Amino acid sequence: RVKHESSSTKTDMTFGLFLPSILDRSAADDDDGDDSAKVVVPVLFWLSGLTCDDTNFAMKAGSRAFDMAEKQNIAIVMPDTSPRGSDVPNVDTYDLGIGAGFYLNATKAPYATHYHMLSYITLELPTYLSTNFPGIDTSLKSITGHSMGGHGALTIAFRDPPSWTSVSAFAPICHPTRCPWGEKAFGAYLDGG
Repeated sequence: RVKHESSSTKTDMTFGLFLPSILDRSAADDDDGDDSAKVVVPVLFWLSGLTCDDTNFAMKAGSRAFDMAEKQNIAIVMPDTSPRGSDVPNVDTYDLGIGAGFYLNATKAPYATHYHMLSYITLELPTYLSTNFPGIDTSLKSITGHSMGGHGALTIAFRDPPSWTSVSAFAPICHPTRCPWGEKAFGAYLDGG
């Protein structure tokens, strides 16, 4: 798990990160100063669903997913589903506030200050990965997710197709403006719902 200060959410953010061992071997081989042998790997962004955090995927699918990612030399990044902290607006419900960021940039108070998960996922996190984990090739990034995260994966990739190598979703919320979760969240987060 990696914790860092986020300019998008104005909070500390935590994400899970799986790195295939080829990067460790590459770093060891890189001690000779020859950059021609430097290994880079693609990255898969996993977006979790309502009520989850950055640990959900690792706990439920980690061993199988990480074994396959190791075999295929793929990094997996698992960001949190929302900003968290004492200053972050929240309500006592599972489908709004902390744990339910919907991977959008909120425009409506009180959420507009911290709920900028779209910018975090598409701009800040790839830059952070490139800067701090140079073996990850963020020009070869794919995105997937489950439920709210599946919705996030689809909408993020469809907004900017050239930025993503592939997109997939597991049981995504496909029509959020026509379901109670989406109506509630979009009405609270976005001007004009």
